[in-house]
Amino acid sequence: MLEETNLADHLASKKMRRRYFLIGALVGALISAGVVVTASLNNDSGDLEGYGDSGAEEAACNVMGINLHGDVVTYAVPAESGAENGGQQDQTASEDVVLAIRDADKDPQIKAILLEVESYGGYPVAGEEIAVALRSASKPTIAFIRQTGASGAYLAATGAKIIFASKYSDVGGIGITMSYVDNTLKNQKEGLTYNVLSTGRFKDTGSPNKPLTAEERALLMRDLEIAHRDFVEDVAANRGLEISAVEKLADGSTMPGEMVLEKGLIDRIGGMPEVEAYLAEKIGEKVVVCW
Repeated sequence: MLEETNLADHLASKKMRRRYFLIGALVGALISAGVVVTASLNNDSGDLEGYGDSGAEEAACNVMGINLHGDVVTYAVPAESGAENGGQQDQTASEDVVLAIRDADKDPQIKAILLEVESYGGYPVAGEEIAVALRSASKPTIAFIRQTGASGAYLAATGAKIIFASKYSDVGGIGITMSYVDNTLKNQKEGLTYNVLSTGRFKDTGSPNKPLTAEERALLMRDLEIAHRDFVEDVAANRGLEISAVEKLADGSTMPGEMVLEKGLIDRIGGMPEVEAYLAEKIGEKVVVCW
């Protein structure tokens, strides 16, 4: 079990290697643009894992690697809250990713920023925050989608200046969902009664213990349509695509790498070797990634 450390201390210490892991506790969400988040951890053993040179000291690092794995959320829930999964959940917090991007952008040793994506999505706000941080960075930013980069995670990746993905990857998922299970029939069978005690007629909208009225459904669909439109417009702006082109792809489905390349949702097909080759050409020196 890795010990959690203070992110500021971790980044400031020149004796420690930079490394980011994504942990947290799973949080429920009614509105989800996909799903994902992160707590920053330090590996005290000093071993660098991942794709970079495992024997390199921090002084040799010239590319900062940041993981975007699991559910994308705005902040990390304490690990002890996830007791149902051994005290740990697979999440990445946008607040941690944004801080890491900003720190790397200010570090003179770092020449580029690499975001590795392995996520089916998460909160729209979290995805937007990461995308904005990547887009605002002055250094080259690369998003590498390994197996999956969907929904909120794909939104986050669109902030990078270039996106790589495997031809076998699962990419896209442009859409918004607020689906949930209605427990009313089950409650009736078990003899449970839901007592409505709300001051506003929409205050308990979406409660799984009461039927959804036509008026409530219309209200929720209104919000979903607004969020869906914003999602489409952000992808179009970040990727330099026509809104109409993204609208045709925004049915919530994902596509394999070669198809999304053809549609303009990514820039290149490839794995880590291709990413490192691109980075070496971009920064003009051998690539050493610090995770």
